[in-house]
Amino acid sequence: MEKLNLDGRCDAPYRRGMKNRFWAGLMAGLLCLSCGNQQTSPITLVWWQFWTDATIKPTIAEIIRDFERQNPGVAVELVDLTWADGHDKISIAFSSGTGPDVVELGSDWIPEYASTGHLLDLTAAIDSIKSDYYMWEPGMYQQKTYAFPWILGTRVLYINASLLARAGYPPTFIPRTWPDLLQAAHRINGLGGDLFGFGCNAAERHRLYKKFLPFLWANGGDILSPDGRSCRLDSPEAVAALEFYLDLCHTGLTDTQRRLEDAFLEGRIGFVISGDWLLKRLSAEKPDLPVVTALIPGPDGPASSASFAGGEYLAVNAKSNQTALALKLIRHISAPENQLRFCLQNRSANPSSRIAAADSTLLGQPHFDTFVKQLASSRTSPAHPQWVYMEETLEKAIEAALYESKTPAQALNDAAREIEELLHQ
Repeated sequence: MEKLNLDGRCDAPYRRGMKNRFWAGLMAGLLCLSCGNQQTSPITLVWWQFWTDATIKPTIAEIIRDFERQNPGVAVELVDLTWADGHDKISIAFSSGTGPDVVELGSDWIPEYASTGHLLDLTAAIDSIKSDYYMWEPGMYQQKTYAFPWILGTRVLYINASLLARAGYPPTFIPRTWPDLLQAAHRINGLGGDLFGFGCNAAERHRLYKKFLPFLWANGGDILSPDGRSCRLDSPEAVAALEFYLDLCHTGLTDTQRRLEDAFLEGRIGFVISGDWLLKRLSAEKPDLPVVTALIPGPDGPASSASFAGGEYLAVNAKSNQTALALKLIRHISAPENQLRFCLQNRSANPSSRIAAADSTLLGQPHFDTFVKQLASSRTSPAHPQWVYMEETLEKAIEAALYESKTPAQALNDAAREIEELLHQ
């Protein structure tokens, strides 16, 4: 197995004579391919990833073909995963020692795999280029970096301007506070028929908690204490946030994320919280729908606005026999020009590359500026090895309150006790 030294260099003499800082940063973190035994047979790198949509898969394939042309004798094998069972497949592969060279991870999975030694420590390898990319925090565990930010994401408020007008609001109206949003949702819901004020997520793995957290954070609540040693979900701020979220839900339709977005595109929902993937559907399916995007309202206005931030991260299997090439592949995928190509094709508003994010072509796309502004007030889930299980507990609590099997206070108190047990395992 190739091994990175602490300074990110190989054992052979190494020079930084390259003018391009991008490649200089890469080469500082790679083994020289001339070190050790020479490769005499074709090399296959295996990359597990989640982008299976027919509109973006060809772009990924093009980016990979470019890498293969630049690295003769190297082939990249793409293996598609789904969010429904991808976590389980990755866990099984790592446990059995059969994992891929490069793996795409959800931002809240990284501490879990880093804590068990399954991910390669990239700290020294990325030190010189770290300032060129946003949001490294989810890729870190115990002050070390184990994953590279690729495509980021946050959620904003989508507004059907036509339904607002029918509810008596002027064209310039945008809800900026919780009372504004709740009142407008009530008025749209009161129009009757098959119309709804707000789109509320039903129980759906990896999605439900992301809709509640913006309200929790905006109200001054949190999941864990700053030191990560205790749970804060039973705080008055948390309970009040869940009560408000349920008030919103009572003005609308409760369903899966996909069906809520279907209903929004059909013009039947006034407000829905969603990510930039909905922009692609708007463009392709309902380009004439009068839609406005805005920051998710805070209790007192935009200053208290918050949202959930996550993203796709790329990591190297610690047991890979091609760690240098695996890291080189990650750097290629994440290069500013390739991120820009990906985001424009996929209508993704938040590349991790600062250069790509500042590109005028990207910023000129409709609604992208809303996502850029919202990302600045967004947060990620706690970087804890047990987060996947905490997430499940939190979602069950929200579901129990949503379907009224428990009060908001009971649901969050029970969740806090369960999470406390996870924290002390």
